[in-house]
Amino acid sequence: MAAATSGPRLRDVNRVAVLALIGRHGPISRADVARRLGLSPPTVTAVTRSLIEAGVIRKVDDGVPRGGRPSELLAVVGPAGHAVGVKVAAGRLTGVRADLDGTLLDTFSAPFDEAAVNPFEALSALLAPHLAAVDDAPLLGVGLGVPGFVDSRTGLVEAPLLGWRHMPLRDYLSQLLDVPVLVDNDVNTLAAYEHLYGLGRPYEDFLTITLGQGVGAAVVSGGDLRRGGHGAAGELGHLPMDPAGPPCHCGKRGCLETYVCDGALVEQAREVGAVGPDAGPADLRAAADNGHAGARAVYRAAGARLGTVAAGLATVLDPQAVLVSGEGTLAWTHLAEGFLTALRAGMFPPLADGVSVHVDPWDDTKWALGAAALVLRAPFTMNAEPHADAIRARLAAFPGAEVAQ
Repeated sequence: MAAATSGPRLRDVNRVAVLALIGRHGPISRADVARRLGLSPPTVTAVTRSLIEAGVIRKVDDGVPRGGRPSELLAVVGPAGHAVGVKVAAGRLTGVRADLDGTLLDTFSAPFDEAAVNPFEALSALLAPHLAAVDDAPLLGVGLGVPGFVDSRTGLVEAPLLGWRHMPLRDYLSQLLDVPVLVDNDVNTLAAYEHLYGLGRPYEDFLTITLGQGVGAAVVSGGDLRRGGHGAAGELGHLPMDPAGPPCHCGKRGCLETYVCDGALVEQAREVGAVGPDAGPADLRAAADNGHAGARAVYRAAGARLGTVAAGLATVLDPQAVLVSGEGTLAWTHLAEGFLTALRAGMFPPLADGVSVHVDPWDDTKWALGAAALVLRAPFTMNAEPHADAIRARLAAFPGAEVAQ
């Protein structure tokens, strides 16, 4: 239900609540909007009228006659705004441009030197050509997904895989590009994609777990992406498993990812003679595909270990679904048995049959679209971050004088 307050703040809260519901569940009728949000029909009518006049939502007909005419439904107008989203990885970035309803308008990729003397300047130079207006629709902002920890208070980035420490990426890049910039952990951006446009759309509570070069997780609870008190929620790969275990790039020993990430699995396979000394993840998958018992055992054990950890998370958080993605899903055929068996065995029995598991094949474009979703979802939330306020102010539905502060 929209918060009870007064004046411009109330108008913004109601506007955000109505726009969020239409954005996630539209096309939808005004009556359903009023019922789901607990708002009066006159309030919904007034808010939706202002959104229609601003060109942010539109009327559509469902084609089912009621009382002699089709029922009028409401949906988001995609071209009302657009955003650029980027997945930053070691050596490369993948980007998209998408409009307000998540329609993919453009994709791009480019080599990226994360170790450059000034990686901000390098990023700015790569992104600037892609920030042009699309059919006069306003650019709402740029979203970045990075493989590391983003402090939600300061925006500073810690990304060991990129060699970045205390990097003020959000604020610096926003100044260089002269647009609002939002930055988050790349698994959080994937969860944002899943929630708005992907496999997580039917759910208000779900976990996203990623497996590949590292291991990550994101938590969507009550329809919100949970970042924790410092923005570090979901660092699943650094869950301690054994203080005497293999060294991790974070400086500790025995983290989960030292047992189940791609590099760890290849090393384990070398030890049992399943692959040669120069093998990589593709060679290990090929060995398992060809029936090598040792290779399959490595995957089965990794799946079981990850499934046991997922069971613990699911027991604590009670999600409706667990979504699995990342490069590691290329080997899901071999991971699945161990993962699913351990997940069901490890969960609190009353919950075990109520959690569905979905695998979303690896696609960097989805991660980049999730980064764009950080921006595109800002008008659908009351996030008080200054950059989120700036994004809302760029959308016609939120005149600058009425943007909540």
